[in-house]
Amino acid sequence: MFLGIDIGTASSKGVLTRADGVIVARAERAHGVSTPHPGWVEHDAESIWWADFLAITRELLDAAAGTALDGLAVSGIGPCLLPADATGAALRPAILYGVDTRATTEIAELNAEFGPDAVLARAGAPLTSQAVGPKLRWLARHEPHIADRTAMLLMASSFLVYRLTGRYVLDHQSASQCVPLYDLHRRAWAADWAATVAPGLPLPELAWPTETIGRITEQAAAATGLPAGLPVTTGTIDAWAEAASVGVREPGDAMVMYGTTMFLVQVLTDPRPHPGLWGTCGTWPGTYTLAAGMATSGAVTDWLRKLVGGDFAELVDAAAEVPAGSRGLLLLPYFAGERTPLFDPDARGMIAGLTLGHGRAELYRAALEGIAYGVRHNLEAMTEAGGQARRLVAVGGGTKGGLWTRIVSDVTGLPQQLPAETIGACLGDALLAATAAGVDTSNWNPVVDTVEPDAERSARYAPYYRHYRELYRSTEATAHFLADAQRRAEPPS
Repeated sequence: MFLGIDIGTASSKGVLTRADGVIVARAERAHGVSTPHPGWVEHDAESIWWADFLAITRELLDAAAGTALDGLAVSGIGPCLLPADATGAALRPAILYGVDTRATTEIAELNAEFGPDAVLARAGAPLTSQAVGPKLRWLARHEPHIADRTAMLLMASSFLVYRLTGRYVLDHQSASQCVPLYDLHRRAWAADWAATVAPGLPLPELAWPTETIGRITEQAAAATGLPAGLPVTTGTIDAWAEAASVGVREPGDAMVMYGTTMFLVQVLTDPRPHPGLWGTCGTWPGTYTLAAGMATSGAVTDWLRKLVGGDFAELVDAAAEVPAGSRGLLLLPYFAGERTPLFDPDARGMIAGLTLGHGRAELYRAALEGIAYGVRHNLEAMTEAGGQARRLVAVGGGTKGGLWTRIVSDVTGLPQQLPAETIGACLGDALLAATAAGVDTSNWNPVVDTVEPDAERSARYAPYYRHYRELYRSTEATAHFLADAQRRAEPPS
């Protein structure tokens, strides 16, 4: 039996599985984020990460009913920055991944110091709000009393691993997103750049997500109810654990995760840096990945549902009756800026072509199509980088109902495989724990269906996609003007 627990942005989830991958029990806890200032997004490690872990673990242990456990793996949001003292105690709330945009000045400074081309070549990814390095410099500048006491750089997974095993360790995949502190080609810390960005900070030991790196201590056993001596793997960032949950492990495999945001991970044999993507180490030893993330996807459809009324099932049924192209509508899904491949926090959403004859069915389909155009844009960037998506696996809540996945396949011209389980990263964690224990996990979570593209609809979407790309370029200055006006506007009462 294996435990997998994931700390997400809005909720934490856990599963208990058998050695054949069958899920025996599930648990979930909802939580929120803190936004104390514009552009800041934070989590409290004790009241969210540790409290959720304890609650989910106890619920799953009750379901285990005394059955012996063989391994545990954890994952979590990332890359993020939790400064901790020498005992592993958090010194402030964790600064989250790319949604936290506080370090824009520091990004510009580090680009000027190291050179953006040199950063991309060595670290495999550009300096963006996703990178940890600029946030470390922000901490030193704005909270020196915290930076001076910081003895550990932790993320959600490594915080839990330290609390459970006493090992200060980070997986290669997570470390490779600490741009510019990690050398992607050497798969090691870039000691010279790390000394410049965060002088004196002890960096964690590095290991692969599939390695057993410690065991539950007596103290952790007393706090959690887990058996002392239980093997614990290194763990990783949630999206990569989610990719593992659906069998994305071989070069050419790619995951499309349908959620509040859209995330893509493609497995490679060697680094393929691209200025519009994140190049990282992979989950499996010796592999690399290209990753892409849209700032919104399901968040846009939820916004529209609340705006026009009705439930999702009703809107999906109505949108399914609308022909491809939404009767002449085109939507840019940049409602929270855009991450890859634009890296433009001031991009803004847009609906073009509106007439009095359009209704909520056309609007909803246009939203699904706009997100699909964004997926194609990212996949094309991966191809430009030298990645070849030979197998696309869809996962996440947005795969339910069938319309959205069908539109994405029609827009991209690519089939998508659908696995039996879409619970996500926590199942991937259990798989990593089983792998570390020597279990053959190649048959976990089998594919149960495939969405095939329709050639006629793909041809109809082709000109829409060209205009989607042009619409951003032709309205970029206007979007930036409006974004600046929004920052200056008084908040709604």
